[in-house]
Amino acid sequence: MRKLDQRFPSVALLLVVLLISSKCINNVAGREAEDDDYEDEFDGRTDNTEMNEKKQQDSAPLATDDNGIEITYESPKYDIANFYFIDHFDDIEMSQKLWVKSQAKKDDIAEEIAKYDGVWNWEAPQRIVWKDDVGLVLKSKAKHAAIAARLTKPFTFAENKDLVVQYEVTMQEGQECGGAYIKLLSADPESEDLTMFNDKTPYTIMFGPDKCGNDIKMHFIFRHVNPINGSITEKHCRKPKERLEEPFKDKLPHLYRLVVRPDNTYEISVDHKVINIGSLLTDFTPPVNPPSTIDDPEDKKPDDWDEREKITDPTAKKPDDWDDDAPPQVPDANAVMPDGWLEDEPEMIPDPAATIPEDWDFEMDGEWEAPLVDNPICEKAPGCGTWKAPLISNPNYKGKWRAPLIKNPNYRGKWTPRKIANPDFFEDLNPYKMTPIASVGIELWSMSNNILFDNLIITDDVKVALDYATQTFDVKRKYIEKKSDSVLNQTKAFFKESPWAWFVIAMIIVLPLTYYCFIYNNKKDGCADAKKTDAIQPDDVSNVGGGNGDKNPNSKKKKSDLEVKAADATETNAGNEFPDDESDSKDKDSTESFEMEEGSEDKDEEESDAGAKKIGAIQPNDIRNAGGDGDSSKKKSDVEVKATGFAETDVLDDDNDDKDKESTESFEMGQGHKGGEEDTTKPRKRRVRKDES
Repeated sequence: MRKLDQRFPSVALLLVVLLISSKCINNVAGREAEDDDYEDEFDGRTDNTEMNEKKQQDSAPLATDDNGIEITYESPKYDIANFYFIDHFDDIEMSQKLWVKSQAKKDDIAEEIAKYDGVWNWEAPQRIVWKDDVGLVLKSKAKHAAIAARLTKPFTFAENKDLVVQYEVTMQEGQECGGAYIKLLSADPESEDLTMFNDKTPYTIMFGPDKCGNDIKMHFIFRHVNPINGSITEKHCRKPKERLEEPFKDKLPHLYRLVVRPDNTYEISVDHKVINIGSLLTDFTPPVNPPSTIDDPEDKKPDDWDEREKITDPTAKKPDDWDDDAPPQVPDANAVMPDGWLEDEPEMIPDPAATIPEDWDFEMDGEWEAPLVDNPICEKAPGCGTWKAPLISNPNYKGKWRAPLIKNPNYRGKWTPRKIANPDFFEDLNPYKMTPIASVGIELWSMSNNILFDNLIITDDVKVALDYATQTFDVKRKYIEKKSDSVLNQTKAFFKESPWAWFVIAMIIVLPLTYYCFIYNNKKDGCADAKKTDAIQPDDVSNVGGGNGDKNPNSKKKKSDLEVKAADATETNAGNEFPDDESDSKDKDSTESFEMEEGSEDKDEEESDAGAKKIGAIQPNDIRNAGGDGDSSKKKSDVEVKATGFAETDVLDDDNDDKDKESTESFEMGQGHKGGEEDTTKPRKRRVRKDES
């Protein structure tokens, strides 16, 4: 019962927590099950428009915004006139007609890896947000992959419009080494055949994220044409100050946008946050415009040009008492050897416990020598071996002598070649006017697969791009944020709908603390005290009667091994009278008689077993003190308690010591009688109540 009392609060606490948590989890699990249904249903996606429409009709809202409005997704609505290129990839049939997979080969690497054989596919994200939101996915890794599509109309860099490029990328498997950038291919004859799209295909702008190890970049590269000689140079934007690690490891969709303006400024943002702004003229390496002058490559430094600012003083001489060879430290002349120093004892001696290895070959290995160990004699002495005086700083030490430095009278400064006009100098004050764009392409090599591209647009209006992001990326991220917060929200909603849960939480915290502090600790203290005494404990005996023969029928009796053995040994003594064990000598006699019976034959034990079960005789060790006056107190055991039921009814008169002795003798004779039969050779003593006397 005590163990049950101790465990009850813990069991109740566990049951209540499971009840509340299961309620919250079931509310959330219902929505997650819908996501799984989407994924199972979407595995067999086809290009059938009728099926796509049915799926869209069956799609259910999976989250709500702050105003309680359902967050649902549908392919964005747009005016094609506002875009130079647009593809949300949801209409798979139309999108596949736009994009052309490259069949080219790289010409500067081994043949087995030169081919652009990376796999592209149109599919929903692995972590489905909405079943109808499809993207272009690079399925393979460690392979060259390229795909391209023509713009609806070429983009020319006019003076009155911006270039706005915007798209989404989801690193569904994370990224350790590889990129997710796009290329805006130039309107050039070499770019006409998109099946031959490769790393050498001319492009105007390359933009997007790239990472390999700890080197993280946000590319913005444009190819600038030299107006004098027509040569093309790649100009690389300076790195943003902020780190961009999250998009490569959080496996969530991220929105990348580049804006290039006619005033030669640019702006790069990730998830609507601007991370880099600058000028095409000043924030690129190498700069757009070369310097107006350069060093004359034919100018040479004269042989007599002296660039030494200081020289050693040629008139300085070393002092006569300067000793270059003086050591920095010398032995202390005042030091003396400590008393007890053992000069004749070595610091190390051969190990006396070492033995020659069994496989030692004197011819091959030479003479064997025991390894050295510390000399034990030196442990108690100040030291052993040759004594040397400690070193101290040498007062005469000055180091190597060097002549001091003086200013060089022939110093002419650092030589630099003369400047001449740069024959290749030009000044392009409007690098914004780049080569027109005819196509958009994705050309990658990645060590991660399942890179998803979505909602790629090219326009000349930032507002159009923002509005498009509102219908696509913003809705998607709002849902993801709501879903990630769904467990917390469901828990809050549960407690809001069920105020009684707060009371339950309070109870499961307060009740165990109260039980532990006031009840359990008290029980532990009581048990600890009981271990220090042989007194009868409440769980063993309840309300044991007093010494005047009061009998308590509800007393608890705990049977021990000793009681069982005693019952076996006292079959024949049910009718005998029992001595009062007030004195220690009488107790001793009773114990001896019990020990005698223990040594009786097996037959006696079998017969006494049967008799003991019938009469429940009191054993010598079970006799309790039930004195008539109740003044004497004796140590009560569990066996004594059992004896109480029999001993309290008829109390022997213990006024006469002789009577006690006779009673004991008759009990001993009964113990020794074989077979458990009553010995009739001696008269039975009449038991007399005190009230009769």
